[in-house]
Amino acid sequence: MGLFRATRYVASLPLVSVDELVDAGIELVLLDRDNTCVPRDAREAPAEVTEWLARVRAAGMTACLVSNNFHTSQVSRTARELGVEFVDHAMKPLPWALRRAMRRAGASADRTVMFGDQVFTDVAAGNLAGVRTVLVRPQSRSDLWYTHVFRVFERLALRGVSFEGE
Repeated sequence: MGLFRATRYVASLPLVSVDELVDAGIELVLLDRDNTCVPRDAREAPAEVTEWLARVRAAGMTACLVSNNFHTSQVSRTARELGVEFVDHAMKPLPWALRRAMRRAGASADRTVMFGDQVFTDVAAGNLAGVRTVLVRPQSRSDLWYTHVFRVFERLALRGVSFEGE
């Protein structure tokens, strides 16, 4: 499939059916924080993301933020608000933080999915960890300066890809 190819492309996180995840045998939902769960220009996750995660938990799945964000206070606050575990300082695209989250949850790679908004961090990390990957559109145009640079190359990598819900 390729390091930079996601298993699935969806316009936003809440468009993914929780029932589909259950039917696919998913036990662990890994999520990027910035621009996947929380818009980069906001402090809190939108209500639809919070509600989606409540359905994930109600279905018996574990959810964990896996974030490259070095501000532990931001990541832990968001994790608390969303009712999920977290791993910060993840260093994605390296797969170690994803594997750590899987060990903590007792989940195997074939029962785990990684959601994120960046090809070269989230999708690559998920693929290196051997989990299914879902690329979502960023929630905000606001990004760190270096992420804007990566987005240029990301557009090239995503040529011809259609996102469900668009």
